[in-house]
Amino acid sequence: MDGFKKFLLRGNLVDMAVAFIMAASFAAVVKTFTDVLMGFVSRIFGGNPNFDSVVIWKNDDGVGIPIGTFITAVIAFVILAAIVYFFVVMPYTKAKERFFPDQPEAEAPDIVLLTQIRDSLAAR
Repeated sequence: MDGFKKFLLRGNLVDMAVAFIMAASFAAVVKTFTDVLMGFVSRIFGGNPNFDSVVIWKNDDGVGIPIGTFITAVIAFVILAAIVYFFVVMPYTKAKERFFPDQPEAEAPDIVLLTQIRDSLAAR
C-alpha cells in the first residue's frame, strides 16, 4: 500500500492529470472557435462549409469515394493547428524568452581540465 501512495503522490502524475483536464477544456474552446470560423467561411462562399457530401469516382450503382469528409477534416485540422500555434505556442515562446533567457552553457569540467593541461604544456 505504501508504494501505491508514493505512486499517487508523485509530482508527474498530478501534472499529467492537470494537463489532461486543461487539454480537454481547451479542446472544447478550439472546437467552438473552429465552428465559428467555418461559419464565416460559409458566409463568404455561400453555403455550408461542410464538404461531407462531396464524392468522387462514382460507379453505376451511385457508390463513390467520400472525399468530402477528408476535406472537411483537413480544413478543421489546419484551423486547429493555426489556433494552437498563434494563441498557445507563439505567446509561450515569447514569454519563455522574456522571463527565462537562455543562459550560456558552462563548459564541462573535463573540457576545462583538458584546456588547463594544454595551456600548462604550451607554457613549458
